[in-house]
Amino acid sequence: MTSHRLKIRSIDAVAVSVPMNRPLGTSAQSIRNAPLLLVTLLTEDGIRGRSYAFCYVESVARSLQVIVRDLNDFLAGHDVAPIDLSASIARYFKLTGLYGPLLMVASAIDSAAWDVLSIAAGVPLAVQLGGSIRPVQAYNSNGLGLMPAGAAADEAEQLVSAGFSAVKMRLGRPRFADDLIALRAVRKRLSDDIAIMVDFNQALSFPAAMQYCPQLDDEGVYWIEEPIRHDDFEHLAMVAAATKTPLQLGENLVGLPPVFDSLKANATDYLMFDVDRIGGTSGWRSAAGIAAAAGRPVSSHLFPEISAHLLAATPTAHWLEYVDWANPLLEEPLRISDGKATPSDHPGNGLSWDADAVKQYRLP
Repeated sequence: MTSHRLKIRSIDAVAVSVPMNRPLGTSAQSIRNAPLLLVTLLTEDGIRGRSYAFCYVESVARSLQVIVRDLNDFLAGHDVAPIDLSASIARYFKLTGLYGPLLMVASAIDSAAWDVLSIAAGVPLAVQLGGSIRPVQAYNSNGLGLMPAGAAADEAEQLVSAGFSAVKMRLGRPRFADDLIALRAVRKRLSDDIAIMVDFNQALSFPAAMQYCPQLDDEGVYWIEEPIRHDDFEHLAMVAAATKTPLQLGENLVGLPPVFDSLKANATDYLMFDVDRIGGTSGWRSAAGIAAAAGRPVSSHLFPEISAHLLAATPTAHWLEYVDWANPLLEEPLRISDGKATPSDHPGNGLSWDADAVKQYRLP
């Protein structure tokens, strides 16, 4: 355990693109590869902290390498103090605004800094944050995109075969009737004790959501995620009031103000945080406090390795979204057993890159 101030020697980023085991078709786009930005923060003491950003598009992952290179020059010698680091990065991007891909970089650096602090303290990230190493209930989100009903039912059966007690299914087909056909095929194939979350990925208009979401109340759905535009809190509140099935919101909320505003408007029953968008580990801690004060259950979006630690230290922890997209790059992928994820018990967040895999999937 260090007794002195840790300082940044360098911050490095590598863009990779990993083929997905199951392509994901949503109402927004179809995704077949996972473009990731692997971030490594090295201290002057030789401690390495790691995290990654999910960039959606390969060109974004490539471009962010240059941004990190510039930040490396700016932050070299800076104390590994996440709150101060966040403030420094915000000042650096004051003229452009800290949004979108730039926020991804800031969040990844924040999470890498927390990894460093946990490793220096000799404890897992969950413990560093005041929690403990414990299993977190997880749902399998690797697939169930917009596909024909029979294929969806087959894939759902495959997804739960690994022991999961819940899966996520994407909705948002051109005809809602086809969504219902696919959902009923999946519900019929799975046992009653398997939870099915559905995600529209913001596909519906407000009038359509008012018509369609209440029709899901008797279809065995656990939650309805982002039926309309994620920041239209006034209309989301009306959809929530008209629907018995709980609404889920949050993966696209950027920073803390919209979390507070969504709760003030009663726009959602549940909250879901994305480490990239909420502000890294520091942002998650603050957002989790707001959720706890409002009594809202908190789930995660992507980044299961870090999110498992964060949920283990979240007062109102709910579900972890499990995807295996980073697994080929990791020396030790997240452990899943009986439908639950157990955070790494090594010091830090447990991320460690497989050098050969990084070389294989590195973007030119």
